[in-house]
Amino acid sequence: MSTGATKPRLGISTCLLGEKVRYDGGGKRDRFLTDTFGQFVEWVPVCPEVECGLPVPREAMHLTGDPEAPRLVTIRSGIDHTARMKKWARKRVRELAGEDLAGYVFKSRSPSSGMERVKVYDENGTPAGTGVGLWARAFMDHFPLLPVEDEGRLHDPVLRENFIERVFALRRYREAMRPRRSRGALVDFQASHKLQLMAHAPAVQKEMGRLVARAKELPTDELFTKYESLLMEALQLKATPGKNANVLQHALGYFKRDLEADEKRETLEVIDRYRRGLVPLVVPATLLSHYIRKYDAEYLAAQTYFDPHPIELKLRNHA
Repeated sequence: MSTGATKPRLGISTCLLGEKVRYDGGGKRDRFLTDTFGQFVEWVPVCPEVECGLPVPREAMHLTGDPEAPRLVTIRSGIDHTARMKKWARKRVRELAGEDLAGYVFKSRSPSSGMERVKVYDENGTPAGTGVGLWARAFMDHFPLLPVEDEGRLHDPVLRENFIERVFALRRYREAMRPRRSRGALVDFQASHKLQLMAHAPAVQKEMGRLVARAKELPTDELFTKYESLLMEALQLKATPGKNANVLQHALGYFKRDLEADEKRETLEVIDRYRRGLVPLVVPATLLSHYIRKYDAEYLAAQTYFDPHPIELKLRNHA
């Protein structure tokens, strides 16, 4: 499977798995994460408040002060837990560096785990939704290339697909580079991901191709560090209907000697319907996958574009 031989390991806010660790003694189980996506990944749960020594239940907290360097303070008694949380976070990110994480799902708008739009209160008690949770900031600073999202944003089908696609691409990249990194493995990886990268960032895909072509000229560490950075940069850009349609038409060109005129016309019509938002991506992708199998198109069969994540997640079924 192009999605990878082993399950990706992802960090996650413990409460999203349904564990009763929140300040009020409850949980916030997300059924998509536990019951659907959870079938294909291995979760590494993290609860900043509990792990840094705070009890369950506990007094609710919020962020105060400068949004760029906020304080984590209890709402009623005003106890400042900033130093405690930051000390724990420095230790925890070092531990997680050994967990081979391929991403992280945060609890939205949490003063510890919110990755964006967290309320920060000024001296007058007026909130501004411009903050980042203390733990989320520490994690993202330590792992700047890892795919991250919060469970609220994952309700958006476009953001959900983009996040999951990045997770499985990173897992494939790491598996391709095991047991050791080699320039040959990098060439093969780039070749099999060409169409997928074109659908996200054609310019970055070309830059990656030039980097791989110069592989023998660069020091090993520099080569692979730069390549992984470009891979995550490219896939973070959304694959729009226009870019997807261009990739599908590019793939169709491989069948110019195989398809009858009416088959080619039908396929172009289906691609155009997708471009205009009338049918989901799964429709033209499935049609082309049929031709790939029928005409044994080896190059296209090796392209991860047609199988970037588990089909059971139905991520390409939204129009």
